[in-house]
Amino acid sequence: MKKLSLLLTIILFTISGYSQNQSLQNLQPNEKSVVKGEDGKIYAYDEWKLMWFSGKYSVKSLNTNDNKGKPEFLLYKLTTEQTQAMLASMPKPKESLAFPAGKKFDGFKVTDLNGNQFNLEEAKGKIIVLNFWFINCPPCKIEIPFLNEMIDSYKNTKDIIFLAIALDDSVRLQEFLKNNPYKYSIIANGRPISNQYSINSYPTHVVIDKGGKVKFSTYGLAANTVLWIKKSIDESLSTK
Repeated sequence: MKKLSLLLTIILFTISGYSQNQSLQNLQPNEKSVVKGEDGKIYAYDEWKLMWFSGKYSVKSLNTNDNKGKPEFLLYKLTTEQTQAMLASMPKPKESLAFPAGKKFDGFKVTDLNGNQFNLEEAKGKIIVLNFWFINCPPCKIEIPFLNEMIDSYKNTKDIIFLAIALDDSVRLQEFLKNNPYKYSIIANGRPISNQYSINSYPTHVVIDKGGKVKFSTYGLAANTVLWIKKSIDESLSTK
């Protein structure tokens, strides 16, 4: 919980640079804060942090306390324009040293938990989106709902391959997925692949363009990670 709280605090400071007319010291809600929606609903910590982390919501201090002295904050929805402005104003997520932009991607062959086979060595003409992760990685779990939402936006697009390369075995993954659906194709026992590319930070995301070159990569989790993955996919789709 302490690690998660620290991660959220770091991300919040990043987003606060975009939020208008709010001082930095007023934008520090935590698990003890009272966070209300625009309809007056009070959200639990696990609820508002996910809404806020999606990049579709922001928070601002109400400069009030509840009857127990806890600071109160308003969780409000951003417009599409505000979300895009936030993306443009924030720094690009750090690039993974394992996948520098423009590098040729040689690919590999894998089979997912459902028995589907993928030969990424012969996938030119398709966009490949990879996520290297593992179950006990807090940021890996936080981002799953937002990756699912992203993948839903491409349900009618056939030229994209989404693969989540997990370090865990199939038994643990299947148990985890019962309560944590993940819409990428899940690859179990992925440590040899991870080692092949010298990946030592998780999650690591990679977008490979239609020409078989790295379009975008990043490691760890920033507030705009998923937004940059989608941006990179959209730019790759628009390239003939």
